[in-house]
Amino acid sequence: MNLARKMRHDPHTGVQIRIGVMGSANEADSAAIAGLCRAVGRAVAEKGCCHLTGACPGLPHEAVLGAKEAGGHVVGISPAASLREHVETYHSPFHEYDVLIFTGLGPMGRELVNIRSSDIVVVIGGRSGTLGEFAIAYEEGKLVGVLTGTGGITEALAAVTAALRKDTGAQVIYDSEPTRLIDQVLERYSSGDYRCPCKPDLQKLR
Repeated sequence: MNLARKMRHDPHTGVQIRIGVMGSANEADSAAIAGLCRAVGRAVAEKGCCHLTGACPGLPHEAVLGAKEAGGHVVGISPAASLREHVETYHSPFHEYDVLIFTGLGPMGRELVNIRSSDIVVVIGGRSGTLGEFAIAYEEGKLVGVLTGTGGITEALAAVTAALRKDTGAQVIYDSEPTRLIDQVLERYSSGDYRCPCKPDLQKLR
């Protein structure tokens, strides 16, 4: 499979679009939720985007498995300082990753790298750690997709964002169908009027 031919690039920068998939490191509560997570990963890969996660087990790893099934390129941002620590201390997978980046920052410190390395953030399930990642993404004005029906904080995020009453430039899209969610966030990201506050003004760079 020619992955280079399939890559989807940022229309403004020409860099491959990176979709960060964040969620609970616990195992899926059901086969149905695991299937939804895998479908997210497959959709990211099939759209030619780089699939990025925190290199943890649980729901994000289900998405990684889906991405690899579709021949996708997967990057993991590890909380560990080495592969040994990644495996022995954090009990995290590594075989399925094309690239592992060892931050040595621990789970919470790693979250900031996760979000800032992602053009688009997708939330599946999750608890307090995923809520922290969502909060960073929201504060930094990222485009966020929330896969509803996967439990955890995905069921509360609409109320959370409404309570914040803060315009950071972030945009949040909700959907219960994985492929449709990925299509929607990519359509919005690639639209002519979308600009993330984290992106440079390319007109000034010319």
